Amino acid sequence: MPDNSDEPTGLEFAYDLTLDEVRRRSAVLAAIGPDWDPIRALAEEEQAYGMLYSNLDAEQQRHYHALVSAGVLPQRAVDHVPD
Repeated sequence: MPDNSDEPTGLEFAYDLTLDEVRRRSAVLAAIGPDWDPIRALAEEEQAYGMLYSNLDAEQQRHYHALVSAGVLPQRAVDHVPD
C-alpha cells in the first residue's frame, strides 16, 4: 500500500464566526451598560495618560523620550496634568 500522506484529503472545514461575533458584541455592550459615554471615556483616558507622564524627573524624562523614540510609546506633548 503506497504512502499518500502528502496528498490532500479533499476535506474542507469552514466555520462562520458571524453569530459568535454578534453574541460577543452583545455581551460587551450589556457589560458596559447604558450609561457608557465613549467620548467621556476617551477624554478620561487622555487625562490619565497626561497624569501618568507629567512631572517626570530628568531620568524619567530621558527614559520616556527613549521609549517614544523607539516607538514603544506614542508621542505626547505633556508638561503638566491637564485640567
